[in-house]
Amino acid sequence: MRCRFAPSPTGYMHLGNVWTALLCWLQARRGGGTLVLRIEDIDEGRSKKEYTRAIMEDLTFLGLDRDEGPDAGGPYGPYRQQERYNLYEAAIERLKRLNLVYPCYCSRARIMAVSGAPHEGELSVYDGRCYGLTETERRRQRKKPSLRLHVPERSISFTDGLYGLREEYLPTKCGDFVIRRADGMYAYQLAVTVDDGAMGITHVLRGRDLLGSTGRQILLSSYLGYQTPEYTHVPLLVDCAGHRLSKRQHGITVRELRAEGITGRQILSYLAYKGGLVHEACLYDPDRLVQQFDIRNIGVKDIVIDADPIEAIKYFGH
Repeated sequence: MRCRFAPSPTGYMHLGNVWTALLCWLQARRGGGTLVLRIEDIDEGRSKKEYTRAIMEDLTFLGLDRDEGPDAGGPYGPYRQQERYNLYEAAIERLKRLNLVYPCYCSRARIMAVSGAPHEGELSVYDGRCYGLTETERRRQRKKPSLRLHVPERSISFTDGLYGLREEYLPTKCGDFVIRRADGMYAYQLAVTVDDGAMGITHVLRGRDLLGSTGRQILLSSYLGYQTPEYTHVPLLVDCAGHRLSKRQHGITVRELRAEGITGRQILSYLAYKGGLVHEACLYDPDRLVQQFDIRNIGVKDIVIDADPIEAIKYFGH
């Protein structure tokens, strides 16, 4: 078993990040596997080194150790996407040789106009306009193109660890999708697929907001010759109004909690209790959490944290 926790260094770790990190750690430790820390800093405009350092400091404070990654030593690290661009480019070249990639000159405005503005959680469906362009028509274009992967007219199915059997028909879900943007940035779908495959990740555990990415990643894995991991998507932490905790929503950070004198064990115990992993609101030793871990106990509904999470977390251990 090889698991991974793959945060983006675009802000300080908040409770939602800790929830996913805890579950990844529990899955690896319960299964006797390896936990990989991968820093997904592919978004160079928003990623900052100070956030990378803070992530590693916060994980250490929480007691969530890892076996591979930027600070874990060994022959495998560091795992930072900005140091792996050669792997992504090699993957694109392989897809080109399979005649699966083509340049797309469409603007975002055109795509939104033809697909309609999607509802929350939905994808804009690309209509394939540039797929049929001739070489002469492509040479006439003045805009720098993105690269898209042409999707087959068949369904992708998989069984999620919590959400069960899922089936996605990519032509109507998203259409041909971008694997490298016009500005040269490698797309999330390509980067994480290559990383998971190259690192031999066998179990992917992440938030349910990424459930809709799985079909595209399974398709890419098949083309690139990787084994498909087992996927488990977990409910998100939300506030009392139902808003997802996120960096943009200024979710409570580990640094804020540390400033209040709260310990890592208190934070993990609170999340384990709120998530349904344990049934008593008390302070837990990490080893005890490992012994009691069963992913099926958390259910599929999003988890509502307390209106005043700082005071609620302080309760644990008193």
